[in-house]
Amino acid sequence: MLQQQTLNRPASFAGTGLHSGSRVNLTILPAQPNTGVRFRRVDLEGKPEIEARVENVSETNRSTTLAKGNIKVHTVEHVLAAFAGYGIDNAVIELDANEPPIADGSAREFCKLIQSAGIVPQNEKREPYTVREPIELEMGETLMTLFPDEGFKVTCTSADKQGRFTQFFSTEITPKTWEHDLAHARTFCFYEEIEFLIKNGLIRGGSLENAVVIRDDAVLTTEPLRYADEFVRHKMLDILGDLSLLGRPIHGHLVAVKPSHAANCELVRLIAAQMQKPLRAAQTFAPPPTKSAATASAEGQPPAAGGAVLGVEDVLKLLPHRYPFLMVDKVLKIEGNHIVGLKNVSINEPFFQGHFPGHPIMPGVLQLEAIAQVAGIILLRQAELVNQVAYFMAAENVKWRKPVVPGDTLLIEVELIRIRGKIGKAKGTCKVGGEVVSEAEVTFMLRDA
Repeated sequence: MLQQQTLNRPASFAGTGLHSGSRVNLTILPAQPNTGVRFRRVDLEGKPEIEARVENVSETNRSTTLAKGNIKVHTVEHVLAAFAGYGIDNAVIELDANEPPIADGSAREFCKLIQSAGIVPQNEKREPYTVREPIELEMGETLMTLFPDEGFKVTCTSADKQGRFTQFFSTEITPKTWEHDLAHARTFCFYEEIEFLIKNGLIRGGSLENAVVIRDDAVLTTEPLRYADEFVRHKMLDILGDLSLLGRPIHGHLVAVKPSHAANCELVRLIAAQMQKPLRAAQTFAPPPTKSAATASAEGQPPAAGGAVLGVEDVLKLLPHRYPFLMVDKVLKIEGNHIVGLKNVSINEPFFQGHFPGHPIMPGVLQLEAIAQVAGIILLRQAELVNQVAYFMAAENVKWRKPVVPGDTLLIEVELIRIRGKIGKAKGTCKVGGEVVSEAEVTFMLRDA
């Protein structure tokens, strides 16, 4: 499968969300090459989108949740597994609620939906990531090792804490094996977990129509098990959906024992880190660029578009801020209305002298300032103006969730919502280790520098 793939036409399906219990309509749409898979909340103003990337994972308790600011989509793993299983690289998933329909607890209905839409190749090549060296992960009871391989294979052992219903399965993942061996495996839970889940506002849409319940040694279900080892196969279905959050197909052999959504997503982060090693080494030992984004900025032109990395020299040419108030060390990505900046939080930051002695914490208002500065960069680019300054006018829906301490790396993700004349508005989040630590909506005005 050398070319990227998308859908031939839209297709729709309606049902109930597993955890919310809400009625939801889902439509899958074709997308352009290199856009990836993304969720679109059509029930919200502006129809905001969330890319199916591990950077957007906000929760992994019983399911995988993606979030951007206050916008969330829960329980994404089953529909993502269907796209990954069929090798679909680019698509938009429209929802009018905060999670896809659970259907029968498997990916069967999503497979039918994709089949009805049809799959078509695109002109751009798909570029799987081939694992270069083993990646090991131990998290609680979960053990995972990803080995180099020419294709993609998953070998999995699942069991509960008491070792009940221990099951094992292994298969090479292809569109054929996905549809035959994994897609029909339903979600399951143990009877003693149900009270906890209900008390925590989960499984409001759960029933024996969309889940298998295990009580002692009995299996409660409205139909016979679809596979003798259905539980481990569903765990592998979840793995496939979560690993698709890398944004690229994987060539490797994953051996997993007692996997979980949290461990699956952490493995994706480790794979992403391995992918970045050659890039970091090349940037470390490469000579200075002769005609790059930095040169363009020096000549009074906006830096190159298309996801170019902006170093601190480029940032200094776009922003008027200087020590000790520059809160952006570099820009990692710029794609359309989306930008990702980075701030390394060092113990040498001057504000740690007084905030607080013996217990250093980065002030929340400076995280807000970091969001504002990164938003200023994307606003200036989108407006295609030079010799301008983005003045901070307002902040709304500001939330600080976790402390930021020396040694943390702050990822500042901002999405430009709109520009009207010289006024712009953006949503931003600060993350540490993939977790949101602060978020806000900010408004700006462009003025002459």
